[in-house]
Amino acid sequence: MKRILLIIAYDGTEYCGWQIQPNGVTIEAVLNRELTRLLGEEIKVIGASRTDAGVHAMGNVCVFDTDTRIPPEKISYALNQSLPEDIVVQQSREVAPDFHPRKCESRKTYEYRILNRTMRDPNCRRNTYFYHWELDVAAMQEAGTFLIGEHDYQSFCSPATEAETTVRTIHALAVEKEGDLITIRITGNGFLYNMVRIITGTLLEVGSGKRKPDEIAEILKKKDRAAAGPTAPACGLTLMGIAFL
Repeated sequence: MKRILLIIAYDGTEYCGWQIQPNGVTIEAVLNRELTRLLGEEIKVIGASRTDAGVHAMGNVCVFDTDTRIPPEKISYALNQSLPEDIVVQQSREVAPDFHPRKCESRKTYEYRILNRTMRDPNCRRNTYFYHWELDVAAMQEAGTFLIGEHDYQSFCSPATEAETTVRTIHALAVEKEGDLITIRITGNGFLYNMVRIITGTLLEVGSGKRKPDEIAEILKKKDRAAAGPTAPACGLTLMGIAFL
């Protein structure tokens, strides 16, 4: 028996998130099904990040155990032959038998993409959020600095969060603009349910002049979801990668 790690990219538009759901197709379910067919044994993957419905990934990670004789690095090529076009395994390799992607220290990086222009671009509709009103990127950058470090992010997570603690560490947060595209890039040791999307929704309020950048500090102190901005749509969010330390 050996443990195999997969790095997976996917367009999450047509899926009900990562985790298996009773009434919808998920990334986890598709991987389990196709790995079971390929290897001839029941496979259940363990994912590092349970992305929500409509959220994308360039580098999500999962592991599974198998007795297959297929070389670990060849599993990705074989599996991609049967996966749908919107899910692609970027790499497969063997890891230690006790490696668990959710139980070891890591840093996750997310990007939220905002198309900030007068008219929509139909070619960007699946992986960006269209925002019509002009945004003050400098104000968003200033607001983001208040979120860096170790904080209690209770104000920036859904009330449905089941985490034991809402304390997390954001190591870096950048807001960059190139042409009509604004990208919010966040790296942290972990993220609460809807945390990146609520941070984005709050930064959008700052960028549109509805809030001042230094209000972020007060929002953190309140530890109240109602104090922060709206949850930005899932379509603009991508899990870029996970670095295991």
